[in-house]
Amino acid sequence: MTPPQPRTRTGTFDELLASGASVPTEGWDFSWFEGRATEARPSWGYATTVAGRLGAVDGPVLDVQTGGGEVLAFALGRASRRPPMVAATEGWPPNVRRAAHTLRPYGAAVVAAAEDAPLPFADGSLSLVTSRHPVRPLWDEIARVLRPGGAYLAQHVGPASAFELVEYFLGPLPEGSRTARDPGRERRDAEAAGLEVVELRAERLRMEFFDIAAVVHFLRKVIWMVPGFTVEAYRPRLRELHERIEAEGPFVAHSSRHLVEARRPGGPGRPGA
Repeated sequence: MTPPQPRTRTGTFDELLASGASVPTEGWDFSWFEGRATEARPSWGYATTVAGRLGAVDGPVLDVQTGGGEVLAFALGRASRRPPMVAATEGWPPNVRRAAHTLRPYGAAVVAAAEDAPLPFADGSLSLVTSRHPVRPLWDEIARVLRPGGAYLAQHVGPASAFELVEYFLGPLPEGSRTARDPGRERRDAEAAGLEVVELRAERLRMEFFDIAAVVHFLRKVIWMVPGFTVEAYRPRLRELHERIEAEGPFVAHSSRHLVEARRPGGPGRPGA
């Protein structure tokens, strides 16, 4: 893909900090970053892939950790037809409200549920479970709620994602941190829960941050990257990074993503049908 060209940003260091610190962080709408940061997208086109699957599924669908519901809304809006029932779970209260508003026009119900809580659905009740960037996939719960022949289709954050940026602020991380979210480990965990992994694809993708405001907003929005991040706590490092970007150009990092599809054995037809 050809990323959009960065716009020239003006303003002092303090003005850029204030800009990045003032933007609301709820939901998964990243349009504010246009002209300030870019991230290459995986070749499989997750939201479009989900839209295709939604058009083919005949049973109830659940989107787990939906954020503000933006990705699910995109997929529902482009599906050739809508499933008979669509629901979503979300744990952060501001996102629950946002998702309810975003998904209401599509007839999707939003259920408040903590990310580590059991899924509030009956055993074998769902034909398709989707999720974009869950904090941690609950494989036993996913296997429990899927019907025989039902599928889990998701895009996960992979190992060492954006670690160039994370380690800029936190310093070198233990080796174990680099292997967390390993696709091979997730395959084994899914299989241990009784699921059959039918597709697993991984890619590493270029990210560029064109100004310090983009860095600030990103770390406020994706809170697990630098836990406890605040402008005040990291002001000296932010200034150093600002000066580096001003002198050398965009700060480059690399995100890690993988597409996983896992099926509960049994039942007719293709996964998710």
